[in-house]
Amino acid sequence: MRPDRRTHLVTAGSALSAALVGSLGTRVHTRWYRELDTPAWQPPGWVFAPAWTTLYTLGAISADRALTRSAGADRRRLKGCWVVNLALNTGWSWLFFTARRPDVALIDTTLLEASTLDLIRLTRQIDRPAALLLLPYAGWVAFATALNLEIVRRSRGGPVPRST
Repeated sequence: MRPDRRTHLVTAGSALSAALVGSLGTRVHTRWYRELDTPAWQPPGWVFAPAWTTLYTLGAISADRALTRSAGADRRRLKGCWVVNLALNTGWSWLFFTARRPDVALIDTTLLEASTLDLIRLTRQIDRPAALLLLPYAGWVAFATALNLEIVRRSRGGPVPRST
């Protein structure tokens, strides 16, 4: 398989763009976020940046490998699934932190997990090592979904009240 510079740039650029747009919607220093009733098993804040950096990097490498090895309808399906997955991933930060709607963000992260599992399925048909690179991402999203669910449960399932 010969290197495909355009695919390298697109996969790296799309992962970086999603990470940047998502980080713009992340507001962990607000009073609203600090006052959320979160479970004891929530990781400390410093864990999230290195975790997401690693997961976005693995995702970009996976997408690059699979897209370089695919063609035609398979390539189009894979691109579409990658784009939907990044959009759901980015959207979660904006729904949870900016809109302050953990209940709606829970729907997003549930869809994100389904999208991630579908992305793994499609990728595995093209390149098994690329699919394996996505497994930590699926695990992290499942954990994030459970954490989001617990926050919603603790807020009695409705929108968490806004504060400044």
